[in-house]
Amino acid sequence: TNRGAGSVVSGRGYREYRLGEYSTWLQRRVESAGNWAKIRSCLRDGGVCQRFGARGESLQQFVTNNLSPIQSGCCKPPTGCNFTYQSETVWAKPTGFNSTNDPDCNTWSNDPRALCYDCQSCKAGVLANVKNDWKKIATVNIIFLIFLIIVYSVGCCAFRNNRRDNSYPAWK
Repeated sequence: TNRGAGSVVSGRGYREYRLGEYSTWLQRRVESAGNWAKIRSCLRDGGVCQRFGARGESLQQFVTNNLSPIQSGCCKPPTGCNFTYQSETVWAKPTGFNSTNDPDCNTWSNDPRALCYDCQSCKAGVLANVKNDWKKIATVNIIFLIFLIIVYSVGCCAFRNNRRDNSYPAWK
């Protein structure tokens, strides 16, 4: 998970995420049709983008926001698509828009049930969230391991001292 920190977008308060920045093992997990259907359903039912779209911000306020990886990947089209901002979750395709190098531009939909939930950037945003959660869990696990080592060491010392006290007759 070393890669996948997201790329900074010039003049924006958020990062954009690409699925190719993550290990192939993680990519295969989210690209699996069954796994992604469950994740997409949770994102939709959780209303992540609905709460995000209810803010009613201007374009200037929107671009300075610090978006979560899921909001950045699932609730808006990639910046490279050059869509026109209408609201947080409604973007207008430019007239004469044709396919670009980024397949997410073609996948984007203003339908609140679709948005960019099938975009590669959405999958990458989910992986960025997972990566952040894994880092927190790893930190807790390391602290717990250190605690266990200390308890084990104190227990061994106490056991050794107890044996030593019982093996030699005490001076009377």
